[in-house]
Amino acid sequence: MALRVLLADDEKEFVETLAERLDLRGIEVRVALDGKAALTTLDEMAAAEALPDVMVVDLLMPGMTGDAVLQQVRRKYPGLPVIVLTGHDSVDDSGDSPVASAFACLTKPLSLGMFLETLEAAARSGGTGSDKARGGVA
Repeated sequence: MALRVLLADDEKEFVETLAERLDLRGIEVRVALDGKAALTTLDEMAAAEALPDVMVVDLLMPGMTGDAVLQQVRRKYPGLPVIVLTGHDSVDDSGDSPVASAFACLTKPLSLGMFLETLEAAARSGGTGSDKARGGVA
């Protein structure tokens, strides 16, 4: 069975390009362009008994931030591995931050190789992890 991933990022061109690259590698991808759409899509996938193996969410999105999305995901789907993406070098991943519950936090621009490795590791984990991997420049 193919790996299923939900990508949530407001940068349309970035997320569509990333989705295409994952699709070429046989990974099933759903895309959401904001936090509310990500949660709606996640609920739809759950209703169809096809939860993603991994959710990838951008930290800074207009409207509902990645932090807020992550808080709701942890309440409804506590075992779902989530990878946080950010365009900032400094992220609060202390115990009080929702980001602390993420499997990993990767910095944009992404190294596709590292991203794929992190996706696979998150899917194998079947839950949240303690690695706070930081992505390098592509």
